[in-house]
Order: sequence, then C-alpha cells, then structure tokens
Amino acid sequence: MSTTPNVPYRLEFSVEVPGTPEQVWQAIATAKGMSAWFLPTRMEEREGGSLHFSMGPEMGSDGRVTGWDPPHRLAYEEDWAALMGTDPDALSALTSEFLVEAQSGGSCVVRVTSSGFGTGAEWEPEFWEEMGTNWKPFFDNLRIYLSHFPGQEASQLEATASLPGEAEALWSTMHETLGLGGEGAAVDVRGATGTVERVGERQTLVRLTEPVPGMLSVFAYPEGDGKAAAGVRAYLFSPAAADYVRREEPAWQSWLQGLDARMPATE
Repeated sequence: MSTTPNVPYRLEFSVEVPGTPEQVWQAIATAKGMSAWFLPTRMEEREGGSLHFSMGPEMGSDGRVTGWDPPHRLAYEEDWAALMGTDPDALSALTSEFLVEAQSGGSCVVRVTSSGFGTGAEWEPEFWEEMGTNWKPFFDNLRIYLSHFPGQEASQLEATASLPGEAEALWSTMHETLGLGGEGAAVDVRGATGTVERVGERQTLVRLTEPVPGMLSVFAYPEGDGKAAAGVRAYLFSPAAADYVRREEPAWQSWLQGLDARMPATE
C-alpha cells in the first residue's frame, strides 16, 4: 500500500561569500566546483541533467537538475527514499535550491533552501536536524574556496574510522592529539601546517598552506550502538595534490583507526 507523504520539512540558511555571481555560479553549479568544497560530484550542467553526490565507497545520492538559471538560481532533486532505504512511495523527493544575489563590494549572498515531505516518522525530524548540522559547515568550505582557490580543481582526501565509545570523548582525543586550537590559531596537523578557520561542534576546519594548499576538515560524530566515527576530509589545490593524497590517505586511515588506543578507558 502506498503512502502519500504530507508532513512538510524545510531547512533554510544563507552565507555571504566573496566573488561575482559568475564565480559563485561556477562553484555551486558545476561538477568541478561542487567537488572542490562539497562532495565528489557528477553533474550534467543543464536543466533535466543527472546528478550524483558520492558519499563514500558504494554510497551516494542520485538526483536531477530541476532549475537552471545561470548565474542566479540552481535547483535539484535527490531521491530521498532511495537514500534512506525506504519505500519509494513513502517520501517525496528532497529538493534543494540555491539563489545567488550580488552584494556591493564584490561579494554575493547564497540563499539555500532544502525541503521535502515525509510521513511524520520518528526518524524524520532527526534527519532534518542532522542534515542542517552536517551541511552548514560545508558552506564555510565554499567561502574559503572562493576566497583563496576560486576556479581551481580539487583533489579530495577522505578517511573515516568507526570506533567504540562516545563521540564527545573521541573528539576530545582527536582535538588534543592533533593540537587543534581556536579560530585563528596556527597549527601543524600531522606535518601539514595552516590556520584554524572555523571551530564547530566536534569539527574543526583548517586552511592549509604547506606542503599542499587547501582545506582540511577534522570531525567526529555519533553512530549509535555505542560507537562513533572519526574522520578527515581535505580539498587540495596543487599539481602535487594527487600524489600527496595517494601517500597521505592511507596514513590518515591508520592514524584514525589507532585513536582507539588513545581513548580514555571507560568503566
């Protein structure tokens, strides 16, 4: 029996970023641009074009472009039901819209809205709350990308490890072991030097300068069942970046898995 989704959910926020509307459009409405601050992206850059966001090995979100008005408006739909592994009739498409508005002084405001209709299931409000918590930090990436690396192509480094314990304790261990400071602090993160740009809830964003310029996000989050995940995601902008990723990604993976031994003992 199919269900007609009728419970509305909505997430809205805006971010001011440097650049012309055309520069911002290249960052938010092309596969190369999205991959440089968000997730690895495949996109047919036109209305009706297919879209895929990669979320890790054999994980991703498929969708299509539903609105295309360069350089002002992009809209797309993702298959929310498939993403959550639920009945295809149970949930509406997950719709996202980006509006770009030029400001004086060479900047733009990007207004982001995501919406969908669910069934009122217990997990749905939690999904939207987590989506907001997890999505908004990416727009700090967008701001830094447009400030320091506009138009450049990124090599992405990503590693995660699932460990027993609480996310807060895991984050404290990561934060202390890596020597992460407050916003503006100069840091050396396993041989990569840079400056802390943002401190969030169990997340720190570093703008890297050496040996490869880019952005590094370090984070932890709860997984449930007494486990938490530790992760890093870097966007690197240099001809040497691909070699750096090949060398450092396995090293980061080993380091994350070794955090278990550094965690404080629990009763």
